[in-house]
Amino acid sequence: MGLVIVTGGSRGLGFECAKELAAIGHQIVLVAKDKARLEESAKHLGAAYRAVDLEDLDAAKSAFEEILESFGTPEIVILAHGVMSAKMSKTLKTDNVEWRRVMAINLDSVFCALNILAAPMAEARAGRVVIFSACLGRMSGPGNAGGLAPYRVSKAGVNALVRNLAHETGLGARGFLVDAVCPNHSRTDMGGPDAPLSAAEGARTAIWLATRAFDVNGVSDQEKLTGVLWEEMKVVPW
Repeated sequence: MGLVIVTGGSRGLGFECAKELAAIGHQIVLVAKDKARLEESAKHLGAAYRAVDLEDLDAAKSAFEEILESFGTPEIVILAHGVMSAKMSKTLKTDNVEWRRVMAINLDSVFCALNILAAPMAEARAGRVVIFSACLGRMSGPGNAGGLAPYRVSKAGVNALVRNLAHETGLGARGFLVDAVCPNHSRTDMGGPDAPLSAAEGARTAIWLATRAFDVNGVSDQEKLTGVLWEEMKVVPW
């Protein structure tokens, strides 16, 4: 089993992914902002950790570079960090500070992680990247517009980034996979205590993507597709 890096790994969906992958023997490095909570989660899993505020892109870049230097090229990267935009953040009611906060965390830091951590994975022609996105970032389908503008646009950007990187790296033919996942409404700090799914249920598709059998010449979507948005182990048009 290889190295797994999980951002947002101190709690919620990221922690659930890390827990399941640790249970099957992977070496885990957790990345999150809250050092005390991160240290507690890492201790629970027997994992290494690095505390960094991913809104600070210079700090994020330094942290990811140090992780590569200290631990080597990962086999799996799961980007589970993210923030919701303010409740009334419609396009014409959002100020520059709120826009930049959400974009920096939800999209810019994802690019930063991919730019640094995924590069050696793609060069080695091996590895899986799974990014938590959202169905609210779709361009089609129900509920795809109206309100929460920074959040929706940031997640649409994540979906586009995943698609573009997958095409740049051969759509899995070269051994490197990158996918986005919609976890649905889960009981996390962001989702709240009344969400219909548990955090473990919300993490299930991401864990599957990180460990699934892949064959670019396979028959089913589950076997052969990468660079798409998944929900409940099925492709979601976006």
